[in-house]
Amino acid sequence: MGTPRIIIGGAGSGSGKTTVTCALLSALKNRGLSVSAAKCGPDYIDPMFHKRALGISSMNLDLFFLNRETACGLLTEHSAASDICVIEGVMGYYDGMAFDTAKGSTYDIALSTATPAVIIINAKGMALTLAAVIKGIKDYRENSMVRAFILNNVSEGVYKQAKNIIEAETGVKVIGYMPHNEKCSIDSRHLGLTTPDSETENKIKLLGETAEKTIDIDALLSIAKDAEPLDFAAYKAEKAAKVKIAVAYDEAFCFYYSENLKLLEKLGAEIQFFSPIYDSTVPDDADGMILGGGYPELYADRLSENKNMLNSIKESIESGMPCLAECGGFMYLCSSIDGHKTVGIFNAEAKNSGRLSRFGYIELLSDIDYINGIKGHEFHYWDTDNNGNVCSAVKPAGKSWQCMHIYKNTIAGFPHLYYYSKPEFAKEFILKCADWRK
Repeated sequence: MGTPRIIIGGAGSGSGKTTVTCALLSALKNRGLSVSAAKCGPDYIDPMFHKRALGISSMNLDLFFLNRETACGLLTEHSAASDICVIEGVMGYYDGMAFDTAKGSTYDIALSTATPAVIIINAKGMALTLAAVIKGIKDYRENSMVRAFILNNVSEGVYKQAKNIIEAETGVKVIGYMPHNEKCSIDSRHLGLTTPDSETENKIKLLGETAEKTIDIDALLSIAKDAEPLDFAAYKAEKAAKVKIAVAYDEAFCFYYSENLKLLEKLGAEIQFFSPIYDSTVPDDADGMILGGGYPELYADRLSENKNMLNSIKESIESGMPCLAECGGFMYLCSSIDGHKTVGIFNAEAKNSGRLSRFGYIELLSDIDYINGIKGHEFHYWDTDNNGNVCSAVKPAGKSWQCMHIYKNTIAGFPHLYYYSKPEFAKEFILKCADWRK
């Protein structure tokens, strides 16, 4: 890949990766550059920020979902038309899928994609210890891919002192800082950041203006240009059939891996967005339907009040229209959400469990060939009393639980599935949509 690229890592969760990444994306965009973005790991909210708040195309880059060749091929395809690609890391730089492994970590992705890394350190309350932390991160692996550091939550005066000491003690470049600013604070929910709105856009604009003043953007661009070219072809998918798929998209349903929708398009689908909150029916010419995750619990009253949509979705599913429903979409197909009547395909009540019910990477094991082996992720505080038993969701460490319903041509459950981990799953869905239309 000839596109310059850089990965933004952190010393740990809460270092400020998302804040600094958004600041850098905004600053680079303000310079007139064509910018693309990516997010390490299974998070679907940060890419939403990149796209909706900044107008920058974003994708997920995950080495549990993908092998190295496919990951690099998708990254090549995704960033080909941009001047620079900025990849946001996950957790601490070396933190992987388990406590004792770096597999799937930001470091693993940096190494696998030959992408130089800049690490964010929350420097508040530290002095000389900063040098020790920075040296440790830089030298923990022989080829750490770490090229520079940015200090977060420090003043200009502290930064100037810290920069000189750190560079003298470690020989590592410190290329800027971000001061603490309450005006730029981005709220969060239990699933991560809140979804972006106009206020968020204003905050990110201010972050970009700040970054231009406090971070050496030219140094960052120089580091990005040092990324080695990647010689990986983009993933090729032969068209399975020409179909139209209605995808629920509004405030209640907005958690989607963009790569999933793009794969469906490669396979022949035309994506049509509709709103279970605002619209009255599923699009008339739809051959299939996808109900993604999101925050349906926040809009349960409005979803329940839209009787026409509830009836339309139920009638479509009962007619055999293929439907995929994940997490919030699955909850919507249950009898109720927090007492509010919903579609009622599945005899189950969705309620707040008060805790993180099940979370982490999973692989679905099933007797159904096109489902067996597909990978995904769960992260939810809401649960039901009937989650299905068509599949076993197996975590990398071996723990498992029963999940997934199949009713007529509907597949539903809490897991967020990543189609590129088993493209046959997406192809089968397309073919079912084509068969139903006949």
